[in-house]
Parts: sequence; structure tokens; C-alpha cells
Amino acid sequence: MEIDETSLTPIFMQVARWLEEEILKEHILEEEQVPSTNQFAAMYKINPATARKGFALLVDEGILYKKRGIGMFVARGAKDKIRERARERFIHESVRALLDEAGRLGLRRDDVIRILSEVEEV
Repeated sequence: MEIDETSLTPIFMQVARWLEEEILKEHILEEEQVPSTNQFAAMYKINPATARKGFALLVDEGILYKKRGIGMFVARGAKDKIRERARERFIHESVRALLDEAGRLGLRRDDVIRILSEVEEV
């Protein structure tokens, strides 16, 4: 993972998104322990409070859970939750933007479907 300090995305969000990607790629499995926030902060040279905030976000979303005195673990069903949220984000951000732009260009639904089919074939 590389922290992009110039990004408009806050570092704690970059931490959370990285963990989500690792779960999606199955580099970190459900019910597997994740590094502690202090270990994570040391590895990536960030403030432990920032790492904690990123982890806490995933705890709040049900992606991670805490075992008191042991650490944080990936929750069962986390991969499905992450994938579903990513789909929703894709639809609301990318697909909506595509359709808005297509409308501005005078493209109809059929035109967009044809273009997508052509791109998919390449």
C-alpha cells in the first residue's frame, strides 16, 4: 500500500479502502486477524490515530470486528458487503455519470448499449 498524501481522499479512508481491497482479493480472509492499528501505522509510517480511524470505519460498517484483548478480525460476509457497496457506488457514480454525459451528447439508450457492447468485444 502507498499512502497518497496529495490525494483529496483522507488518509484514514485510504486505509479503509486498502483493507477492503485486500479482503476482496482474498489476501485477507474472513475470520482472519488483521494487523493491529499500531503495526499498520508503523508499516506505513502514518499516525496510529489515523490508522485507528480507518479501522473504526470498517468496524462501524460491519467489515471488521474486535475481539477484546486479541485484536481485529474480518467479519463473516465482509467480502459480500464490500462488493455490494462497490456495486452501488459504481452505479451511482460511474453509470449515472455515463448516462448523464450520453444524454448531453444526444446519445440514446440503444446507442449506449451498442457502444458498451463494442467496447466489451475489444
